[in-house]
Amino acid sequence: MKEAKRILEGRQAWRPGNMLYPLPAVMVSAADKEGNANILTVAWTGTVCSDPAMLYISVRPERYSYHMIRETGEFVVNLTTEKLAYATDWCGVRSGRDVDKWKEMKLSKGVSESLAYAPVILESPVNIECRVTEVKELGSHHMFLAEVTAVQIDERYMKKNGKFMLNSTGLLAYSHGEYRGLGKELGSFGWSVKKR
Repeated sequence: MKEAKRILEGRQAWRPGNMLYPLPAVMVSAADKEGNANILTVAWTGTVCSDPAMLYISVRPERYSYHMIRETGEFVVNLTTEKLAYATDWCGVRSGRDVDKWKEMKLSKGVSESLAYAPVILESPVNIECRVTEVKELGSHHMFLAEVTAVQIDERYMKKNGKFMLNSTGLLAYSHGEYRGLGKELGSFGWSVKKR
């Protein structure tokens, strides 16, 4: 018991909450079957499987885009950059019920490669097209599990050798209420065990 007390000194115990940061700040595009399209900003997203490629987003049912995703079973996760930070925040605090986010933020709709309804955001360096496989109604948010059906990338970030320079796009992250750039590279996968 004495050991446990020493570990807790200088620390505070908080009630359970989501403190898993940083997260990707993404703009999700969706549309209904009548062609009404919207963008919502999501930070509750992530990879769930690599084969098949799957990811998830968690959305409150009262959000304007929720019914679009539920109706069509489609959405696109559009990665954001430091240049898109203003639009990313704006699309997260304004409702598509009241404003045309595409028009107000001067964002361009592109055609999905594999989806029937959801458009891509052309200003995004990466568009991940998704088809919902399951909806988990968890409480305040419903989680849309989805299979990745196609990925579009901005060719401006392709090197001549065929390598996609994703980390040169200025990716945006969300951490504890703040949007942040990713900063400098500290290492690459496996660098800690490579022979010097």
